[in-house]
Amino acid sequence: MKNRSRRELLKMAPLAAGGLLLFDRSRNWLLDRGVALSDGASGLLFRSSHLAKTFSDRQVTPLDKYPLNSYLVDDPEVDLARWKLDVSGLVRKPAQYTLDEIRTLPKVMQNTEHVCVEGWTVIGNYGGVRVSDFLSSVGADPAARFVEVQCADDYYESLDVDSLRHPQSLLCYEMYGQPLTREHGAPLRLIMPTKLGYKQAKYIVAMRVTKVLSARTGFWEDQGYSWHGGL
Repeated sequence: MKNRSRRELLKMAPLAAGGLLLFDRSRNWLLDRGVALSDGASGLLFRSSHLAKTFSDRQVTPLDKYPLNSYLVDDPEVDLARWKLDVSGLVRKPAQYTLDEIRTLPKVMQNTEHVCVEGWTVIGNYGGVRVSDFLSSVGADPAARFVEVQCADDYYESLDVDSLRHPQSLLCYEMYGQPLTREHGAPLRLIMPTKLGYKQAKYIVAMRVTKVLSARTGFWEDQGYSWHGGL
């Protein structure tokens, strides 16, 4: 009878689990735990020494075939002539930096893949400065764990410092050898081939270096998307 009871319990377990999914609170709890587990695994597996695949110039997707995907509009009408990047938080040199000041850092060019959570991918040609070089130049605290990003179209994002210091993570101001166009995030955007596309914020206007995240961690993350967003 004991063995039979155990078998009956095992048979009923899937039905009980299915029943839990009928309740919004239980379903949301399970989804949250699943996303948290995925984030934890992504963080543990991340290695700054592991480079994303790079491609030859002939493999690059033509610019006119590069999809546009914006949070609000393709052009939030940034005043490019007066634009400055506001840097705050745990840095020795908090200030508003012009694009010319950012461009004084070593320029990096790379052909890497952009992967959208919607299922499409493209190979783009990008130019800019390594985020790690910029963080070093503003004196980011080595103990800082996160950077929060604010955009001109009210999009917002946060990222782990380890991923930002990856050698292929760029503050991008060029695509295909030309200044970044408005629809692709001018004057400055993130390019991070180790992350999904929604982590690669466009139209950046502010960066805050911190040890503790704000309550708002990211536009899509606050709606249930993975925070780490790693590939």
